[in-house]
Amino acid sequence: MRSTRASAAVGRLNARSKEQYTMARTGDGMFYIRPRAEGRSERVFDPLPLDDFVRVVDAMGPQSERRMTKNDVAFQKQLAKKLPG
Repeated sequence: MRSTRASAAVGRLNARSKEQYTMARTGDGMFYIRPRAEGRSERVFDPLPLDDFVRVVDAMGPQSERRMTKNDVAFQKQLAKKLPG
């Protein structure tokens, strides 16, 4: 279960990034990624615990735009009217 969150984060990164990455897990339960390119085996960052790993991987690469529904847009307009300034 723990590695499912980590592999899902890497999958999201691979979907939005040009460069592809692969995940690895150390013996003490820490996670890291490295580029999938041939001949490159360096780690992108030092091994991290699961929560930190997911946070770092989600922040990497281009970010996808948040999908806004009609209700989201209407709610944002209401907030803008109610906030002072």
